[in-house]
Amino acid sequence: MKYLYSFSLLVAVTFLFTSCSKDILKPYDDRIEGSWELTDVYKVGIGHSDLAFDGGLFTFYGSGRMSYDDGYGGYYEGDWDIRRINTNDGQIKTLKVYCVDHGNGDVLGEYFDEMIFTGTNRFEAYIYDGPRTYTFKFRRR
Repeated sequence: MKYLYSFSLLVAVTFLFTSCSKDILKPYDDRIEGSWELTDVYKVGIGHSDLAFDGGLFTFYGSGRMSYDDGYGGYYEGDWDIRRINTNDGQIKTLKVYCVDHGNGDVLGEYFDEMIFTGTNRFEAYIYDGPRTYTFKFRRR
């Protein structure tokens, strides 16, 4: 019976490591590279804040550069940065994006207080603004 448990554990571990994506083992800086569509923005709490982004397509490059197509004809280029912050509860990752539309000089930027990959092709970014929390949902394109 002991051998049956050992064999079952070996098969399960082998299956787990051969069938799953290895993206979960990559650092966030590598996982974010590529094109991401901002699919939803949810707000919890009272009051109003001006948000820089409400949709569109973000493309993050490995060099820390990015482009953003707002879906309304605006095209922006800029920078992104992921930082790791140690807290009492562990480590969190933050995301900062900053971009400019060189055609009209419009500037957009946002600091996300936390970001979490919820799957290989999805991540969420949060803004904690006093009594409000904004959740931005991104899907890989």
